[in-house]
Amino acid sequence: MEVGFTHHQAAHCENGVASNLLKHNGFEISEPMIFGIGSGLFFVYIPFLKVNHAPAISYRPMPGTIFNKAAKRLGFKVKRIKFSNPKSAQQALDENLKNNIPTGLQVGVYGLTYFPDEYRFHFNAHNCVVYGKTETDYLVSDPVMESVTTLTHKDLEKVRFAKGAFAPKGQMYFPTSIPKQSDLPKAIIKGIKETCRDMLAPVPFVGVKGIRTVAKLVRKWPAKYGVKVANHYLAQIVRMQEEIGTGGGGFRYIFAAFLQESSAILNKPELKELSHEMTQIGDRWRDFAVEASRVYKNRSSKSDVYNLLADEMVKIADLEEAFFKKLKKAIA
Repeated sequence: MEVGFTHHQAAHCENGVASNLLKHNGFEISEPMIFGIGSGLFFVYIPFLKVNHAPAISYRPMPGTIFNKAAKRLGFKVKRIKFSNPKSAQQALDENLKNNIPTGLQVGVYGLTYFPDEYRFHFNAHNCVVYGKTETDYLVSDPVMESVTTLTHKDLEKVRFAKGAFAPKGQMYFPTSIPKQSDLPKAIIKGIKETCRDMLAPVPFVGVKGIRTVAKLVRKWPAKYGVKVANHYLAQIVRMQEEIGTGGGGFRYIFAAFLQESSAILNKPELKELSHEMTQIGDRWRDFAVEASRVYKNRSSKSDVYNLLADEMVKIADLEEAFFKKLKKAIA
């Protein structure tokens, strides 16, 4: 049992799944366009939620939000279903496959046996597509992988019902109604406006203010918790930035590609200039991640390194605040 499905590799799982499912249904749209229209660029610090025994930091909105917002703005419908037990979840997926419907799933990373061991840890907001089934395996198109892969029936059940924060609860989703045409310029502007509003939000845990809040905490962690815990928390920032669905730096590059594509569609050359600026901000996030990783791996020889890292986060926040103010003005 196999659906004719074309696998396209992507930078980020949710955007890639959305783009691939839509392409399968005859709606040609790029991964960056899904990301930008779905207001995928974000930053939030959630101190009361622990992930891997460290405060939650996310460079993206809640799982499913990007696709749902893109769907609403482009005029197509997505059906989402969660399940209370694995048997019902498997039956519903198998029924879709019988009806030639490739299906998006939210899954836990830890049980994905096709991932390298160093990338398998407890994170439940990964996305992939199942497009077929054999007697022993499900056929999987995971957009962050170069080619299609498989999971045994038992392993797929495990990842669909992984426990912990953002537990997927067997969630599956697929487009049910595709418009013949969409108002792409209107959708782009809505996506940009919401991203600007989120990143410039006047609250201490979200957007550029959230980045500044975390920078202040980085300065305090060694004295407050000791170097071992401080390094673990620092590793959390980098893991969420660079290893989970591309995160901070990678998301900036995807957003830059979205702005470049949007520049031509909206006939706004200033968006192309802002695209280059966002790429440079992405480079700074990547440089920050490299330096931070040296610290928590005890390979940094710099003194006062936590303050230096915090200073860099503040600089990034300043650059992003200026950037989003310019972007907001550009599409006003």
